[in-house]
Amino acid sequence: MKNFQLKWFRRVGLVEGLSLITLLFIAMPLKYMFGVDQAVSIVGMAHGVLFLLYMSFVFLVTLTVRWSLKWFLGASVVAIIPFGNFVFDAKLKKADFAQPESVVEKV
Repeated sequence: MKNFQLKWFRRVGLVEGLSLITLLFIAMPLKYMFGVDQAVSIVGMAHGVLFLLYMSFVFLVTLTVRWSLKWFLGASVVAIIPFGNFVFDAKLKKADFAQPESVVEKV
């Protein structure tokens, strides 16, 4: 169960990060170079919903895996740093999912 939630957390983080890339490098240029205002509205809304989903998963995984305060704060802080979730995901991937205690201790 814990591995399942961690996998979904990582997937949501990836999709949320990709939505930011889409917003910055596709929707924003469409708006400011070609006048397509709807692009930012649509992609921005999707990114906002994915951000809230990511933060929900931060709380869920913290409770189920029993992350330490450092992991919880790390996941929360990188959520507001552009592309920070990719760095966090790489660090999380190195943690041993089979032993949740090691995930808590490695940070």
